[in-house]
Amino acid sequence: MGHPPLEFSDCYLDSPDFRETLKCYELELERTGKSLKELIKDGNSVITAIRGYSVALQKFSQTLSMFQFDFIGDSLTDDEINIAESFHEFAGLLQEVEHDRMMLVQNASDLLIKPLEKFRKEQIGVTKEKKKKFEKESEKYYSQLDKHLNLSAKKKESQLQEADEVLDKERVNFYESSVEYVYQIHQVQDRKKFDVVEIIHILLTALDCVEMTRDFMPYKQELQLSLQNTRNHYESTSEEMEELMKRMKQPSQISKMHNLLPMEGYLYCQEKWALGMTWVKYYCKYHKEGRLMVMVPCEQKPTTKQGPTQLTLKSCFRRKTESIDKRFCFDVETNERNMPVTFQALSEGDRKMWMEAMDGKEPVMELNETGFKFVRKCINYIESKGVTQEGVYRTVGSNIQVQKLLNAFFDPTNPGDVDLHSSDWDIKTITSALKFYLRSLSEPLMTYSLHRDLMCAAKSDNLDFRLSEIHSLAHKLPEKNREMLEMLIKHLVNVCSHSDENRMTPSNMAVIFGPTLLRAKEETVAAMLDIKFQNIVVEILIEDYKKIFSNMPEDSTAPPVPPPRITPRKRQPITISKRPPRVYPTLSHDNFQNTESNY
Repeated sequence: MGHPPLEFSDCYLDSPDFRETLKCYELELERTGKSLKELIKDGNSVITAIRGYSVALQKFSQTLSMFQFDFIGDSLTDDEINIAESFHEFAGLLQEVEHDRMMLVQNASDLLIKPLEKFRKEQIGVTKEKKKKFEKESEKYYSQLDKHLNLSAKKKESQLQEADEVLDKERVNFYESSVEYVYQIHQVQDRKKFDVVEIIHILLTALDCVEMTRDFMPYKQELQLSLQNTRNHYESTSEEMEELMKRMKQPSQISKMHNLLPMEGYLYCQEKWALGMTWVKYYCKYHKEGRLMVMVPCEQKPTTKQGPTQLTLKSCFRRKTESIDKRFCFDVETNERNMPVTFQALSEGDRKMWMEAMDGKEPVMELNETGFKFVRKCINYIESKGVTQEGVYRTVGSNIQVQKLLNAFFDPTNPGDVDLHSSDWDIKTITSALKFYLRSLSEPLMTYSLHRDLMCAAKSDNLDFRLSEIHSLAHKLPEKNREMLEMLIKHLVNVCSHSDENRMTPSNMAVIFGPTLLRAKEETVAAMLDIKFQNIVVEILIEDYKKIFSNMPEDSTAPPVPPPRITPRKRQPITISKRPPRVYPTLSHDNFQNTESNY
């Protein structure tokens, strides 16, 4: 009876199915070990019995040789002579046969017992040692993981980093022991197919204790060929398997395998039990088609046996660090539950993979006083230290540093209490954090309600109408949105005025901030095709900043939609790439300082 195959990649998931498959192989090896033990015991009994039988026959031959016939008469006929010497002949034949038998019996231990004992020690015994190591490393890793996941997210960053390093080390040790154990299981399963049978085959051939009839000889020859083919196959693949095992243990391969594996693994789910809230460990599989999450409990409740739970996903959001004391958490909204379900992943990388699989989103930001304060501080810092830096806003900062800055600034216990000038923040971290904040607003800064009108304006062939319509729509924004937009565009105008040094022209800046400030409510193909028009809107806001934000729009009615064009354009519309360059005056840095007291 066959067993499910064991892949090295299964070691990294360490799923319940993987553990069950391991148990099947372990039970098979246990049976093999017991059978070999019985075979060795019975083999010794056979050898002892053969020796006893041989000794008895030798004693019997001695008795025969001493037996004498007494005949009547003075002389014996030839027949009587033959009969009188027959016992001597019988005795000589038996002694010769038993002498050869004893020689073979003396070699039987070397041919049968020692090879079987060697197989038990070198194959099954080594596998048991690998199993002990695997179980030990497994216990250490999961024990350390439980402690790690119970660490408070509010501990010092240095303590959390140290804890992450300790867990990473235990994880690598666990994966290595798991891969080595699976490799050894393959070894013993392959070798027993020919090693044990070859031992019996050689012994029977040497003892010649079975008469090789015509019916048996073809089978013996076919068996010998099968054994040789199996050994050749093992020897040809053994080296490759060992090399694969070594590669799979490398840290780089561990990281690569996590990215290639299907989205399944262990998650802790926050649940309300009789004694309060608790975290329950599940093995979860997410099926992207159908957005179905299947959760298998790892620890059954003492009173009832719990089957798999199925949840249909509606949305997924990263849980803010300040909103929960646990690390690596994310919330899932489902059709089956009225409240969001909170999960805890095993690491930050693990959480990221789960969220990517579920099309998860970062927690939304609010356009409030703290948000205004954050944007003002970012602008002041950039204008004082990085406005001439090449690729400003295009260069991306470290995601870890960006999240660290955002978590510190938007900490509800003391929001906004971060001095960017006194901390060791670089320009790309500040610019990335500013873009992240604007992208994470619950609604884009230029709102969903005005998005369609803005796209229609950007698509217009009438350049004057295009500008006037965007001018008018900017003043239809909610007051906070318009104030934030004006402050941001004023800053971008200032950055673009240094384009000779930083290479950030209005068109380059628009490519970055178009998808940041404008976004369709539904992600469709048409919305993706409109991204270039979002960029045009932002470019116009930068180029015509003074007109749009210093003057109220004129009362005008939008021109009627023109009929489809029959004749070609007499004049090509100005595009991002063809619009003539302008000179942008530098806006005073004090303008931002003077507005800080208003919020």
